[in-house]
Amino acid sequence: MQTGKETLGFQTEVRQLLNLMIHSLYSNKEIFLRELISNASDATDKLRFEALTDSALFEEDSVLKIRLAFDKDNKTITISDNGIGMSRQEVIDNIGTIAKSGTREFFDRLTGDQAKDANLIGQFGVGFYSAFIVAEKVTLITRRAGLTSEHGVIWESNGEGEYTIENVEKASRGTEITLHLREGEEGMLDAWRIKSIVRKYSDHIQLPIVMMDEEGNDEALNQASALWARSKSEISQEQYDEFYKHVAHDHEAPLAHVHAKVEGNQEYTQLLYIPSRAPFDLFDRESRHGIKLYVRRVFIMDDAEQLMPQYLRFVKGVVDSNDLPLNVSREILQESKTIEAIRSGCVKKVLAMIEDLDAEKYAKFWKEFGRVMKEGVGEDFANREKIAKLLRFASTRLDTDEESVSLADYVSRMKEGQEKIYFVTAETFASAKNSPHLEIFRKKGIEVLLLSDRVDEWLVSNLHEFEGKQLQSVAKGGLDLGSLEDEEEKKEQEKESGEYKDLVERIKRELEDKVKEVRVTHRLTESPACLVSDQHDMGMNLERLLKSAGQNVPASKPILEINPHHPLVQRLKYEEERFSDWSAILFDQAMLSEGGQLDDPAGFVKRLNGLMLALSGR
Repeated sequence: MQTGKETLGFQTEVRQLLNLMIHSLYSNKEIFLRELISNASDATDKLRFEALTDSALFEEDSVLKIRLAFDKDNKTITISDNGIGMSRQEVIDNIGTIAKSGTREFFDRLTGDQAKDANLIGQFGVGFYSAFIVAEKVTLITRRAGLTSEHGVIWESNGEGEYTIENVEKASRGTEITLHLREGEEGMLDAWRIKSIVRKYSDHIQLPIVMMDEEGNDEALNQASALWARSKSEISQEQYDEFYKHVAHDHEAPLAHVHAKVEGNQEYTQLLYIPSRAPFDLFDRESRHGIKLYVRRVFIMDDAEQLMPQYLRFVKGVVDSNDLPLNVSREILQESKTIEAIRSGCVKKVLAMIEDLDAEKYAKFWKEFGRVMKEGVGEDFANREKIAKLLRFASTRLDTDEESVSLADYVSRMKEGQEKIYFVTAETFASAKNSPHLEIFRKKGIEVLLLSDRVDEWLVSNLHEFEGKQLQSVAKGGLDLGSLEDEEEKKEQEKESGEYKDLVERIKRELEDKVKEVRVTHRLTESPACLVSDQHDMGMNLERLLKSAGQNVPASKPILEINPHHPLVQRLKYEEERFSDWSAILFDQAMLSEGGQLDDPAGFVKRLNGLMLALSGR
């Protein structure tokens, strides 16, 4: 094990972040103190948790606190705690690298605009690195709790690509961070300003934050009580917002929150937040999401995923239970009836909170979290109806891809005699909007929902009806508009099916390896043909998605429907010489219109060129 002094380089992403931190015009420099106090608070939470099974970690010092100090002569601010501390390797792992998921996405979003990039830094959660907003050099001294026989560690850097680390004598556990301030930051060296920053950003921290007063006594700067344990009437909106920033490590205020104390068979307090913006790692299934769990004010774990289903993984906050044992583990949580009840109560509160958002906030919420909310239809059977009411979709009623149409909106606008909620799925909004399957619906003025998120296929496979109205894909099964079709239309359709019976049979023989059936369609008004799936077969879009994900998909053939009113189909009725080529072109065009891929693109081009030359007389 290395014990001497080492000079090491930062991870590339850390170097980029530090460069931004130092040179960006950060709009609120004070946040460095909030971030470092939050880290100190987390360190004491971790000590409490580990000490549940090993009380020796307290080392006869069980009174936990965070201490602030400043030195005007040396232009330093020091933040220290007697929390869990770090070993030498933990210092290298935690400070020399950024392990947080979403790092690459974070840097991909940087624009080169200092103001915009500074805001992104805040959204990413700057943590320890925020020290370099005001400091030209940072010195960290730490010792891991329980390692009394080993040395502590001193880490030092000016934030310019390298840091030094070596062992040092440290009698007490915990971490001490000294910031050597930059020129022009001397205004931070003021007792009143430090107190006001703590009261503004860190008043909710549960353990005392102290600073020595002029008489040499420790003065507590915060209330040092769990915010969620206080009465709602005692808590300002600003305090709620700052607590959110602490638990979520977020720069922005939350979109909404719910604070409730539940009494009865289970007693627990919940303080839950909806962020204003989706985190970078929202769609990383391996990322750790969840709620902070406390038992009688004692921190137990940081990401109790058992308290919130996956589709609500964006929710942040705390749950404090009076009914769980202090030594509760993740394994116990998975089997706990108490946890099941708490989870159910939390989900209901969150769904009600979402439901109560005003139109402007809801639009923002849906833009950020709509795709993960759609997962809930298949994950949470007990709340499926509530989730269905919260869903929003694009539709043929709108000209843009804005998802603002609810199922209730759709039902309220259904035409007289309309019995189904119609939708189309596609890989992109443009493909959905321009799908040939929509032609008859546009002609009749029937609204169709346009679904182009990958999760939409999962959604419609689990949501079969809404308020008694069946959801029906316009690209599956035969077209049945019920009473929306008059008797004259039905008679005309039967007549045309008879007239084109021979053509249908000829095309089917030519394409027997590719199609299950060929039939005359009445869903097209402009296109010559389209492909549909049988009512009980897998949809073509879902089949493509599964194949692209490497899944083995059972082979199925689509149904080719031809438009008897289209000149190309009418010509084909009397075509003899190149009937095979025309039939293949008809199928390939329909496949491309679906957003599908051709098995033989070169053959398609060759046939198309041949037909074009034949038509030109060459």
